[in-house]
Amino acid sequence: MRLIGNVLWFLFGGFLCGLEWLIAGVICCITIIGIPLGKQCFKFAKMSFAPFGKDVEFGGGAPSLLANIIWIIFFGIWMAISNFVFGLLWCITIIGIPFGKQFFKLAKLSLMPFGAEVVKIEK
Repeated sequence: MRLIGNVLWFLFGGFLCGLEWLIAGVICCITIIGIPLGKQCFKFAKMSFAPFGKDVEFGGGAPSLLANIIWIIFFGIWMAISNFVFGLLWCITIIGIPFGKQFFKLAKLSLMPFGAEVVKIEK
């Protein structure tokens, strides 16, 4: 079921969502200071292309908080808004609710990506 969900996700919005993370990662990697931010973006781009069967655990300390504040100012708020709007659009139909929930998960991740880890859901 995860495979079907991930394929449909990629075709109906996941590609654009992952592309946002890739573009943000490339922009961050332009500067030497931004390389750690870019590496985190690439990790979440991979998750954004296929989010079914994965979850995000949040944590981190003061360095993560500082990185998240900088992130929100430059990229996070816009990515969170786009993911939230797509989530609302998908939740209009009953069939789209699982996709909407994934967009909401990514909207939260877009606000606080640093200090977060992707974990596989074992069922």
